[in-house]
Amino acid sequence: MTPDREVDARGLICPLPVLKARKVLEGMKPGEVLRVLATDAMAAIDLPHFCAEAGHTHLGQTVEDGAQVHLIRRGVRSSG
Repeated sequence: MTPDREVDARGLICPLPVLKARKVLEGMKPGEVLRVLATDAMAAIDLPHFCAEAGHTHLGQTVEDGAQVHLIRRGVRSSG
C-alpha cells in the first residue's frame, strides 16, 4: 500500500505523534492513507485509540529500522 502522506514523529514523545498525525489528517480527504513513523512506545497505544475516537481506521503497525510504522485511513468524520 502506498500512503498518500507521511508524518515523521521519530524522537517525539506523547502526545506529539498523535497531534502531528491529527493535524495532517485534517488536511486529507476521506479514504486517503497516512503513514506515521514513531519511536515513542506510547504511540502503539495512543495512535489506535485516537483513530477509534476520531473516526479513522488504524490499518496496522509494523516496525522498520527501529521505528513503529502506523498506517491510518482518513475517516469521514472530523479529526476532532
